[in-house]
Amino acid sequence: MVPSDLLRINEFERAFSSSLGTTYEECAKLIALEHHQEASRSYEISGEVSIEAINEIERQIALFEQSDDKNGNKPAFEEMIEAVLEDQKTNHLVRRSIQGDLYVLSRDGRKFFFEIKGSKPNKGQCLEVIQRLLRYHLLCGLSRPGAQSYYAMAYNPYGSNRSDYKWSVARKYTPFEQAVIMGHEFWHIIGGETAYEELLDIYQEVGREKGKHMLDALAFGF
Repeated sequence: MVPSDLLRINEFERAFSSSLGTTYEECAKLIALEHHQEASRSYEISGEVSIEAINEIERQIALFEQSDDKNGNKPAFEEMIEAVLEDQKTNHLVRRSIQGDLYVLSRDGRKFFFEIKGSKPNKGQCLEVIQRLLRYHLLCGLSRPGAQSYYAMAYNPYGSNRSDYKWSVARKYTPFEQAVIMGHEFWHIIGGETAYEELLDIYQEVGREKGKHMLDALAFGF
């Protein structure tokens, strides 16, 4: 029922959006290298952690999900971190590792771990990211502010302000106010007050230069 031209446009948009997503990580790394001690993509952290602490992560995720489903009081993200770290023991150790989208070591020694994901996640994706954030804290053995982990959205599709964000799933199934940053909030950590606006200008410039090529790609069958 759908005309082939529309299907081609949709296919192009999906492929383009997927490729564009990887540019956010690379841009963040390059900008962070100018403002911080270290910055790495696909950063792997590993270490020996206790079975009890691993199980506590799963318990915290389950409690968080249940409190959301029952409209109860959700635990604060800092409380979840502390509960996991308190269950780290010196026995029953196993080796675990995790690879994150972006790691930044600030000039004052703080460690930042970012999971850079889409702005409209489903429930499972939300809970998985929060699980990964807790694992970062467990593996580095630090709570906030020494280590800070975030679900980062490169932009806010609903507007320029945090209050504009309307995707209810992310608001419901993440510690939204403590663990999710988006748009200017993210890029401010990465590169300072003007980083977001400067990056938008660069993307717009590239869009103007490459716009004709994209139209040609569609016109000639992608």
